[in-house]
Amino acid sequence: MSGEYEEILDGAIHVRRVPGGRHETICLFLHQRMTAAVQNWKDCRLLAARTRLEFGPETILCPDLALVAGSTGQLLLAAEIISREDHRPDTVTKKEVYEKIRAARVWMVDPRYDNVEIYEMTQWGLVLKQILAGSEALSDPLLPGFELAVADLFNR
Repeated sequence: MSGEYEEILDGAIHVRRVPGGRHETICLFLHQRMTAAVQNWKDCRLLAARTRLEFGPETILCPDLALVAGSTGQLLLAAEIISREDHRPDTVTKKEVYEKIRAARVWMVDPRYDNVEIYEMTQWGLVLKQILAGSEALSDPLLPGFELAVADLFNR
């Protein structure tokens, strides 16, 4: 994907530029590690970076990483790598949208602070479960066998 792409968040159109530099390096590395792990999982698919996901006319998302259930298409995991230029749509608006569509997990990967916020869907909505940094490991019971040191993610 090159140039620009559109997302619709709560009915508002956001024209986004495809990020470059460190953002893309982190995105590529995360996809490589997830691709290796997903081969051992049944009934799920890892989508290409910023695959267009439509959840009705008011909501179109293009997550940096998306893992969906193969049989239902349900969004199991969305990862957003925060961009300096438009961090509000990534950090505030998208979390609200992911909560509305009931995404099982959301990772907010923040190169500004070299940390990852892990959100999990509960009966009350998305709940912040952890903030990981440094030598802590990024893993999830939803993703058996996937583990990644946060420092490795950001030392690209």
